[in-house]
Amino acid sequence: MSRVARARALTSRPMGATALRLPERVSAQLAHVFPSATPRIFVHEGARQSLERRLRAASPGPVNLSITDNRHSIISHTWTGGILLARIHHMFLDAPPSVISALVRYVTLSDRDASLRIGHYIEANGARLAKRSRTIQLVSAGRNHDLLSIFQELNERYFKGSINAVITWGKRSVRGEGSRASIKLGSYNANERLIRIHPALDRSWVPRYFVAFVVFHEMLHHAIPVRRIDGRRDLHPLEFRTREQEYRRYQRSLEWEKNHIARLLRT
Repeated sequence: MSRVARARALTSRPMGATALRLPERVSAQLAHVFPSATPRIFVHEGARQSLERRLRAASPGPVNLSITDNRHSIISHTWTGGILLARIHHMFLDAPPSVISALVRYVTLSDRDASLRIGHYIEANGARLAKRSRTIQLVSAGRNHDLLSIFQELNERYFKGSINAVITWGKRSVRGEGSRASIKLGSYNANERLIRIHPALDRSWVPRYFVAFVVFHEMLHHAIPVRRIDGRRDLHPLEFRTREQEYRRYQRSLEWEKNHIARLLRT
């Protein structure tokens, strides 16, 4: 059986009763160990609702859509009491429009050509099905800055408490003499809902407002998923860049980074 055929087979398994799955709000980071073997995926509610509306428009009855991270049943759907119950892997939330159209035709019409298109997409995104077995130690309290406190303040001020993610300092590394060529101050992993901040920012001479700016940037990656334009990933679409400027010390942060980047590279 070819890889595409196996991918198509994953979409045809029957399912039982299901319930709508919504992202739970995280108002505090209580656990210090985040087990990624059974991750709580981030579901962008706007993208989920958009997909559900597309399914509803093509379906003769009501639709109940759940987003999953199931590695074995990528797409499953059934009719129960006149309601279309669909469970779809989160990889489709940021799929290109042509793939979304094929997904809708497959679920509502069992379209053969659409099934083939979906099979190719699943095969191309196989890395997003990889089993995660490591355990991540979360350390938000630094020597000079408390990331959790910063995260919570930003979440309430700019996101109305809607950011469902966790945050940690990255690992400190032992460096020899000389400067780095570059430094990545923050990162966001959508599968693990995890924000990492570079420990070089945990210095007394780094202002809290700049650390908050880096955290705010990564929180925006959680709020605004990666988009595909002409088949390419757009990490910072116009909406992202516009919202980033809402940070009240945006210009001041850019100026501070420009004036101190050389010192950060030496840290």
